[in-house]
Amino acid sequence: MKNRTIKKAAVLGSGIMGSRIAALLAGVGIPTYLLDIVPRELDDKDVKKGLTRESPAFRNKLAQLGIQGTIGARPPAMFVADDAKLITPGNFEDHLSWLSDADWIIEGVVENLAIKKELLRKVEPFIKPGTIISTNTSGLAIDKISGDLSPQNQTHFLGTHFFNPPRHMKLLEIIPGSHTDKDLVAFMADFCERRLGKSVVFAKDTPNFIANRIGAHGFAGIMRTLVEDGYTIEEADAITGPPMGKPRSASFRTSDIVGLDTLLSVIKNVYDNAEDEDERQQFVVPDFVKKMVEKGLLGEKTNQGFYKKVAGPEGSQIWALDYSTMDYVPQRKPALPILDELKKGDSKANLRKLVYSEERAGLLAWKTLKKTLLYCAAKVPEIADDIVTVDRAMRWGFNWELGPFETWDVIGLRKSVERMKKEGETIPEKIERMLAAGREDFYEKRNGRSYYFDFAKADYVEIAEKPQIIVLPSLKERTKLIKFNAGASLIDMGDGVACLEFHSRNNAIDADVIQMLGDSVTEVEESFEGLVISNQGPNFCVGADLRQVYPSTQSKDWKNLELAVKTLQQACLRIKYCHKPVVAAPFRMTLGGGCEICLATSQIVAHTECYMGQVELGVGLIPGAGGNKELFFRATDWLPKELPPIAGGGKPDLTPHVARAFQLIAMARVSTCAQEARELGFLMPRDRIVMNYDHLLYQAKKAVLALAEADYVPPRRRDEVRVPGRTGRAVLELFVYLMREALFITDYDVFIAKKLAHVLAGGDVDLNTLVTEEYLLDIEREAFLSLCGEEKTQARMKHMLETNRPLRN
Repeated sequence: MKNRTIKKAAVLGSGIMGSRIAALLAGVGIPTYLLDIVPRELDDKDVKKGLTRESPAFRNKLAQLGIQGTIGARPPAMFVADDAKLITPGNFEDHLSWLSDADWIIEGVVENLAIKKELLRKVEPFIKPGTIISTNTSGLAIDKISGDLSPQNQTHFLGTHFFNPPRHMKLLEIIPGSHTDKDLVAFMADFCERRLGKSVVFAKDTPNFIANRIGAHGFAGIMRTLVEDGYTIEEADAITGPPMGKPRSASFRTSDIVGLDTLLSVIKNVYDNAEDEDERQQFVVPDFVKKMVEKGLLGEKTNQGFYKKVAGPEGSQIWALDYSTMDYVPQRKPALPILDELKKGDSKANLRKLVYSEERAGLLAWKTLKKTLLYCAAKVPEIADDIVTVDRAMRWGFNWELGPFETWDVIGLRKSVERMKKEGETIPEKIERMLAAGREDFYEKRNGRSYYFDFAKADYVEIAEKPQIIVLPSLKERTKLIKFNAGASLIDMGDGVACLEFHSRNNAIDADVIQMLGDSVTEVEESFEGLVISNQGPNFCVGADLRQVYPSTQSKDWKNLELAVKTLQQACLRIKYCHKPVVAAPFRMTLGGGCEICLATSQIVAHTECYMGQVELGVGLIPGAGGNKELFFRATDWLPKELPPIAGGGKPDLTPHVARAFQLIAMARVSTCAQEARELGFLMPRDRIVMNYDHLLYQAKKAVLALAEADYVPPRRRDEVRVPGRTGRAVLELFVYLMREALFITDYDVFIAKKLAHVLAGGDVDLNTLVTEEYLLDIEREAFLSLCGEEKTQARMKHMLETNRPLRN
């Protein structure tokens, strides 16, 4: 088992999940076969192409369509288009012999036990000994699916339940069968965590496993509550979304996205297979839902579900279903005053206020939440060994802000149970015993370590920590805080590595962050081996804080604004030329100044979901913290100083390469992932990509230590930078002219782009003039400040602050 590896995979079934799992595997460099059935008949398109039933293009058509579907999927299923080259389409009739090459075979066909069993029977003769076989079922019994396999193959069979879309959803439920080899389970958990970036929970082989079991219970409950208490679709979604720590799609918009038929199939699976009759009744859905299925009101797949887009004289509008008449009506804004009060402030305090409110919104929130909490308590350890696993499954699989037991802690266990009793609810005995022993919280923290209440042991057990998962708040609780202010903190990560954590609003760069950038470099040069710049907020950094920039433009405080810009430029220079290695670990939105900070570091260790770009043009500006020159260097540093005589001699032309950097900034191009950031030039060959977000800080710390171990030496200062000058600027301005003629940009975009061309060309100098890095910063700062003085730039900043959307004026 120590030598086990997965070099090649095969996915059986090229539907939405199968094709997207194949895309994920290809995205991490694993060649993958994607097989499906041979279509029954030639269609008109096949005939026009001259295909026959024996044509490979016809026989492999479904798998090929699956691959094509991943390329254009939204959200993107693939990282970059070239990943598709690692997926080989085939079919179940001609290509089963390919399976002998696969180290991992994933069954992903329709959720039908008989079909799954028949397919496995068909492919088993082609599977080499020791091959890992898994099913992506969302809730069918693992032992039943594998029941007809040989005893040897049953030891290598397990459930690997990916959540849709596989690239973006963290959760992977691993479900061992009763015969699955334990070492294989451990290997798969480690492999999927490291290579695929998944957060793994171990589920029991019970109907719908963990997340879908609880999610289906909640959805069935909210549908019944609609009818029982007379709530509208709009009211329920307004209440069960963000106010309760759930996604904006809430309940019924989520159903429309997933498909009502799919959800009802998941609900029915528990109803059909649960042994307790009382539990089965909790999975009964109202009659109007069955009528929706009969009418084909399934959601986005049929263009109508709980909501429907209706064309009107003023454009399309979203109407909602009135389930009492089964007609669609214009959306009615729910009259739920408490929800307006909860839009600001602490989300946990807001949740407590909501569920204990006697207003209409509070009553629905309480009723649905109490049923979920009681159900979860009753299902441990039936579906999962402990409460931690349940909480993680719901956070990672359904994007809940808090898991059910974490939520119970927030609203108060004893207080909520007392209310439940008054309302006639049956409290699970394990909860009664817990309270009788004076244990009123499911989770505790002691000395920066977390503990959970284990029902079996009737005591608190420490949550095992993995060295690959570094939690910054936990470090701070363990007195690892070195320096801090309102915008950022410097934290001791151990082993001589410090971490600069942004925690300003939206992790935007404000005066406090700028100060900590400089202070951190000073501290690290004196006392540490190196520095990591990262955080664990929603985004790495959204750029400069316009709330500080815009007021300065209105008061015409140009002197202090210039000082702030220059201070940030110098902070980035200090990062670049720090005597100790500095590693940035960006993730999700890494925009504007956040991108510029990364470009200044010794190395970037990026999470694969890193959306990096210089987007300043959207607010009427250009990069102002050295991003222009750093992208200039990335575009041109690889060029030789002189061309060899065989190539004509002389200095290579900089302009085509500078044009690439110009286009990135002028078009405000943002990468859709770290892999694309590398293609665009934001990441260099030396930079690394990490699949698992939870491992990002650990890998960044390792990168710092590796650089330090290699006797890191900072780059030399750039005193002789060759620039294209006026000649290159003219070429860039020609590109701008053509963009304007094609109506892709506005006149003001042209104005900004010419400023950018001036900076990237090196100013008003001759071709191949040598300039210094400081000079490039000076002309960048001059252009940035001049744009701040323009009314249209100020209008763009104001509009962004008010609407969070760019203005094209």
